[in-house]
Amino acid sequence: MSVAAARLAAGAAAEFSTGQLLVATPEMRDPRFAEAVIYIVKHSVDGAMGLVINRPLAKGPIKDLLKGFGIESEQATGEIIIHYGGPVSPDAGYVIHSDDVMLDDSERVQDGIAVSANVKLIEAMGRGKGPRQAVVVLGYAGWAPGQLEGELEGGAWYVVAADKQLIFGKEAEKKWRKALERRKIPL
Repeated sequence: MSVAAARLAAGAAAEFSTGQLLVATPEMRDPRFAEAVIYIVKHSVDGAMGLVINRPLAKGPIKDLLKGFGIESEQATGEIIIHYGGPVSPDAGYVIHSDDVMLDDSERVQDGIAVSANVKLIEAMGRGKGPRQAVVVLGYAGWAPGQLEGELEGGAWYVVAADKQLIFGKEAEKKWRKALERRKIPL
């Protein structure tokens, strides 16, 4: 039995990375994840799900994004940046946000950070009634049971503590380097 399988079998919840950042090592060969920083939304014996936070795709009016989801909202104002969240379900939208505004289906992850897949949150943002901090992504990264643990053992990723400034920071191109600087280096 591999170390990853043993951890899973033992239900070692302390080893799970929910609420942490997954940072691609410089050796990452998969172009979808090279220099990626991923906020881990769920990680358990059932697998893992995360959202890439440092790959902006487009910037435009919130009103236009809402139209793309079939919602006409003339009172929506402001602009929004859409990020690549990962290769799975690229048409599915998610919002990583501060938990000062929660919808019924928003899910608190950890340390004042929540995730929602409800477009009503984006609608609220367009009316100035949304959360103080938010990152909107399309798609997600997913791992089957034991897969992420195997990738961690193989040295593809570092796990670092999540930080609101890093997650919600505006300089996407600097997030990977900043996240690398936060990793713990064993002595």
